Amino acid sequence: MSNIEFQAINWSIIEPTEHKGATGTSFWRTLQLPSIRLRMVEYSQGYLADHWCKKGHIVHCLEGAFDSEMENGETISLTQGTTYIVSDELSSHRSLSKNGAKLLIIDGDFLK
Repeated sequence: MSNIEFQAINWSIIEPTEHKGATGTSFWRTLQLPSIRLRMVEYSQGYLADHWCKKGHIVHCLEGAFDSEMENGETISLTQGTTYIVSDELSSHRSLSKNGAKLLIIDGDFLK
């Protein structure tokens, strides 16, 4: 991983980008640093990702709740204060949220 200087992140000044799901919408506030990406992500009510993801992540649920559905049919539920971690290519997963959620998601080269 690259050296990253100390910095505070004011998420409220980072413009969100809209990402439509199969149903619902997610909004991402993204900070891209060398070899690491940090995102503050909000899922709308009824959100379902429009793809299966094989990328590694550290995902921490800040508010609400969501399910991480695995392509093999297994479902992992996260609620406020819970976290999951997975490396690249070790699962095929997608998110869904019945009532909405706010997440901190970190991914990058360190998860390869």
